[in-house]
Amino acid sequence: MKSDIYVVSHKNVTVPKGRIYQPIQVGLNKENFIDFKRDNTGENIANKNANYCELTAQYWGWKNRKAEVKGLVHYRRFFSNGRKHLFASENKKRADILDEIHLEKLLKQYDLILPTKRNYYIETSWSHYEHAHHIEGLEVTRKVISEFYPEYLETFDKVMKRKSAHMFNMLIAKDKVFSAYNTWLFDVLQKVEERIDISNYSAVEARIFGYISELLMDVWVDQNKVNYTELPVMFMEKQNWFVKGGTFLKRKFLGVENK
Repeated sequence: MKSDIYVVSHKNVTVPKGRIYQPIQVGLNKENFIDFKRDNTGENIANKNANYCELTAQYWGWKNRKAEVKGLVHYRRFFSNGRKHLFASENKKRADILDEIHLEKLLKQYDLILPTKRNYYIETSWSHYEHAHHIEGLEVTRKVISEFYPEYLETFDKVMKRKSAHMFNMLIAKDKVFSAYNTWLFDVLQKVEERIDISNYSAVEARIFGYISELLMDVWVDQNKVNYTELPVMFMEKQNWFVKGGTFLKRKFLGVENK
């Protein structure tokens, strides 16, 4: 199978050498990185990168590339072949980035590959979003779904009440699944965009549609009963889990937000 896994980056970085990986440059940098495709060519929404984040690359791949399998990863986050590698060196992690052999084996059984779910334990997806971002984003999203996709509303509410979710906007899917998901996702996001004023949002909070899409993934997957499996995500840069945990608790109990 011809597979395109888009490695999204706004920096000129080293990307996996496997033929399944296609580096995509996003953002406003005028320099064209060598061997990178750009998300501002062909049919695109590159001008929305500040608000849609990596989704501008996902949109570009959906609209402009032909492949039996398509996916999205990040220059600093990759799927592994199955190991977690929480405290491994970057070299060990790079040696275990998902390869074509493992990918083809998985796609013989599944239509979609997602990151291992992130568990919040003391937070639902809705409350976690509310403590981290402007909640109006999810409120408007629910209204849009209620009006235009009412058959999804019950699933949306169930997903928002869970304490775990597939995050990071990372996925690998057979093209039929990839296309169907994006058709629904970008329609929902466009309708939300038309109804919400983010002109006073900080640069961080202006990434609203990237944040919302992380939670919409499970809504679409559950509603359509997609046959999927999970793989661990490897963070290529060092993670300060103590700081991350502290930030999570501050948001939960002190109401500290990225405003």
